[in-house]
Amino acid sequence: MRPLRLGLAQINPAVGDLAGNTRKIIEVIDSARGNQVDLLAFPELAITGYPPEDLLLKHRFIKDNIECLHKIVESSRSMGVIVGFVDAGSDLYNSAGVIWDGKLTGVYHKTFLPNYGVFDENRYFVEGDEWPVYVICGAKIGVNICEDIWYPAGPISAQVNAGAELIVNINASPFHAGKCDSRHKMVSTRASDHTAIVAYVNLVGGQDELVFDGGSMVYDEQGKLLAEGKNFEEDLVIVDLNLDNVFRSRLHAPRLRKERFFHQNDSIKSPEIEVSRASLFPSKQPVTPQPAQKHDMTGEVYSALVMGTRDYVRKNGFDRVVIGLSGGIDSSLVAVIAVDALGRDKVTGVAMPSPFTSDASNIDAARLAENLGISLHIVPIDNIYKSYLGALQGVFEKRAPDVTEENIQARIRGNLLMALSNKFGWLVLTTGNKSEIATGYCTLYGDMAGGFAVIKDVPKTLVYKLSAYRNSRDGKELIPVSILTRAPSAELRPDQKDTDSLPPYDILDPLLESYVEDDHDLAHILGLGASREIVEKVIKMVDSNEYKRRQSAPGIKITPRAFGKDRRLPITNRYPGI
Repeated sequence: MRPLRLGLAQINPAVGDLAGNTRKIIEVIDSARGNQVDLLAFPELAITGYPPEDLLLKHRFIKDNIECLHKIVESSRSMGVIVGFVDAGSDLYNSAGVIWDGKLTGVYHKTFLPNYGVFDENRYFVEGDEWPVYVICGAKIGVNICEDIWYPAGPISAQVNAGAELIVNINASPFHAGKCDSRHKMVSTRASDHTAIVAYVNLVGGQDELVFDGGSMVYDEQGKLLAEGKNFEEDLVIVDLNLDNVFRSRLHAPRLRKERFFHQNDSIKSPEIEVSRASLFPSKQPVTPQPAQKHDMTGEVYSALVMGTRDYVRKNGFDRVVIGLSGGIDSSLVAVIAVDALGRDKVTGVAMPSPFTSDASNIDAARLAENLGISLHIVPIDNIYKSYLGALQGVFEKRAPDVTEENIQARIRGNLLMALSNKFGWLVLTTGNKSEIATGYCTLYGDMAGGFAVIKDVPKTLVYKLSAYRNSRDGKELIPVSILTRAPSAELRPDQKDTDSLPPYDILDPLLESYVEDDHDLAHILGLGASREIVEKVIKMVDSNEYKRRQSAPGIKITPRAFGKDRRLPITNRYPGI
């Protein structure tokens, strides 16, 4: 029997906090050593945090990251460690350092550099040109990084054909709804197709718009799940592997022997690097692997929003947040998320009623604040609004009231929230959802004013699902049912409803998904069943409001294609969407 105790260190680093990230890595190394782990793997770019973006253009940043690697090497006595860092020669490489018993025994350079969606790695890194196999504790191990494993004929195939029995893939894979399931299917497929154990360690935590959900995993050579890390939490996954099982399975898999012939002339070589033939912990008590988790997509999205909010607030040095509570569903959901992320004592609500605010909205805002246990300030804007209108009366003479007067109210509220932010150091959380931001049904410098847009990537129909999910989770009605059932309204004019300006959200959201996320054309979108008039109106609204979105606060990505880094369209753009 050839046993190997593998550890996957699912950590939450902060981009640029090289010293803090290094301390965290060394602390986990010490913990793993106490658990007699033979080989411990950390995520991609664990030392720098991911993505470091243009910090990589600073020479001192690269130098400091290398010095941190040396500290980690010195702290890795009596065990093996794989850690992500930035390697530098004549170029920069997204790299994995392979360490054994206090010595750096090898460095793997990432081959496939993603340059789509939120990724921009070709801007900084050069592709690796070797796919080595390391002999550690007598096991042949292929190490690769994130995108490398998504290509079935890439490094994993070459490393397996060079004898690798275990593949360790280190990742910084950001979350979007449904991605967890697709990762599991991919890793299981790679394991069974290559008759190899595949270990996948992922980053966890929030970084600007991105959330990394963890969920590290190990699949055996049959494609069966052996162990899985927690989602949205730091975790140390420890699993005992038997490499003889891989050998026995391969005796019944002649396909691999035939494929090896075709890889003999590959331009990228897979040298074998001898590290150690035996474990430094020859006698161990067996560990019980963590059980598989149940994945609920709505629950995952909610957890992503909570983690993304918590990390954005704390990593940027804020202590408290402030939210404008309108008595509507969007601000209510943001408030609940903020309380779950930070605690009720860190969240302040502000109700800013106008002449058009209904009694129901005032009551619901107060009830929500009471349910959450947060403080609520009531700052009426009637007199401020009258002052604005009075000041503009001469200029607006003979002009009928229109959306201008509506937007003035939103901008007054934005000013008040920013005044509280300036006075008390609170971060303003904006409350606009993806459906509104997509169509421009929001006010620039008004309800868009703030530091972080929690539900910026959450369509309105999902806002309702998330609210119902949170109400049902603990059996407590945090968000009053009246908020869930009342027709949505901006309440900026008498008897206003969202449907005065937009199609019903159950019609609108599928149209937006098709146009914004899938880039479908008019003919395809018409097949969803909406009238041509509605579809053309929606497309025009999306296209004409890019300038607003470009000025919006950053928000948490939870769909495959969020506004911002995922979807980059020019503001000045004459290409017709219809």
